[in-house]
Amino acid sequence: MTTTLNHTTAPAPTPTVRDRAITSVSLRDTVRQSFSMGYRGLLKIRHNPEPLFDVVLQPIIFTLMFTYIFGGAISGDVQSYLPVIIPGILVQTVIVTSVVTGTQLREDMDKGVFDRFRSLPIARISPLAGALLADVVRYLLASVITFAVGIAMGWRPDPLGVLGSVLLILVCSFAVSWIFALMGCLMSRASTVQGMSMMVMFPLTFMSNAFVPVDTMPGWLRSFVDVNPVSHLVTAVREMCNDGHVGSHVLWSLLGAAVITAIFAPLAVRAYIRSAR
Repeated sequence: MTTTLNHTTAPAPTPTVRDRAITSVSLRDTVRQSFSMGYRGLLKIRHNPEPLFDVVLQPIIFTLMFTYIFGGAISGDVQSYLPVIIPGILVQTVIVTSVVTGTQLREDMDKGVFDRFRSLPIARISPLAGALLADVVRYLLASVITFAVGIAMGWRPDPLGVLGSVLLILVCSFAVSWIFALMGCLMSRASTVQGMSMMVMFPLTFMSNAFVPVDTMPGWLRSFVDVNPVSHLVTAVREMCNDGHVGSHVLWSLLGAAVITAIFAPLAVRAYIRSAR
């Protein structure tokens, strides 16, 4: 006697949302996650405000030192030198402050902080973009202090020009910080990142029109100063603050910021992903 058994195959369980692998992140979620990482950076600054000491002290020291040392020699008196030096100090301070982005990024990577971020279902660019967004607060603080010191010394800039200058400097500094973020991902030590970054930034800031007129420079140096992106940014800030004028240097500065971001942001993200392997 033969018995026939009917086996019923159970249907495969439907995968839940938690079981599905996230293969892509929308632009909206990427922006939201980047700002969430930026908020983490602000909380880090709140609990450890020591990194703000250079941002607070450097604009004050540099403004007083350069103004009273070079003011009489270059412009005849301090008051005449203020419209020249304050925009230069502002650009120099904020751009050099962006170097800290790379060093702090390297320190966080050495501590294993970003290893945890890599395991989260978030956009790959959001940890880097968040760190850079948090540093914008440092740039804003440095800008406010520099303007406050200049006004206290007798400088009277155009109010709308001040607002426009701050926005322009924040945009350009955010773009430049991608360069140092790339250095932070490629180099193995934070001290190396800081040393290499200063080797790049000091020639760019001092070989510009930030502190002295270009008329007294040799021809070969003047040719470099004329195409130096820092010179375009300094001139743009001077025109807006002193004359309330938005000229072509603003457009060149914004164009340069867009090009730098388009080139170095993907490279920094790629280097960040490669270092995770």
